[in-house]
Amino acid sequence: MPSVSAVPPSLPLSRDLVVAALRTAGCVFAEDEAELILTTARTAAEAATMVERRVAGLPLELVVGWAEFGGLRIAVAPGVFVPRRRTEFLVEQALARAPGAAVVVDLCCGSGAVGAALAAALGDVELHAADIDPAAVRCARGNIAAAGGRVHQGDLFEALPATLRGRVGILAANVPYVPSDEIGLLPQEARDHEPLVALDGGTDGLDVLRRVAAEAPRWLAPGGCVLVETSRHQAPAAVEVFERTGLAARLAVSEELYAHVVIGVGP
Repeated sequence: MPSVSAVPPSLPLSRDLVVAALRTAGCVFAEDEAELILTTARTAAEAATMVERRVAGLPLELVVGWAEFGGLRIAVAPGVFVPRRRTEFLVEQALARAPGAAVVVDLCCGSGAVGAALAAALGDVELHAADIDPAAVRCARGNIAAAGGRVHQGDLFEALPATLRGRVGILAANVPYVPSDEIGLLPQEARDHEPLVALDGGTDGLDVLRRVAAEAPRWLAPGGCVLVETSRHQAPAAVEVFERTGLAARLAVSEELYAHVVIGVGP
């Protein structure tokens, strides 16, 4: 069977050839990935380039330029954290806790996927997103533009307009929570293609979570909630962090998505 690069650019790539190339490269879901590449590419040459980039180890979402999240197509770019399907559980919990939220903040927003999904579900909301990484800010601006959202660059709450204090109905913070000495254990796609600032949560993985919990009560509206994703083994400590700041905290778990979300409600 010829390689993908050997196929003349004027000829369409066969699905079998693409699947074979992806499977040889170790892609577990080669059939699904082949379908996505072939339906996304506008030309045979573009499809061949996509396959070559995927075979070289580039994450599929960066190959095609988008990730599905919450029923939306979220644009992603090199150097930006790719939204995970498990984080859809955070969105679901936020909507269940504050279905009438008028002001939404997506902190540590990355691509802006969480904010975009919340705005799509809630309708007419005031949406703000923030990230310390300029590449993430640029990406998020495109993804939340349709919702009329604003994206701010800076370190956590320092990036937000002071006028939001005491007004936020949903504060979603998908903070980095991988312990520093475990970064090397992550899949190669994350280690090589996602920014360290979006992954590294400090010695125990809870450094950024602590900072969010300490400030959140001053930004929440009455009855507002803050939601943070964490891991199974960190969850008990994360709940305690929330409680020490005066938040009424609980843990929500999705075994199907392997998702753990700490939810805090202000006094």
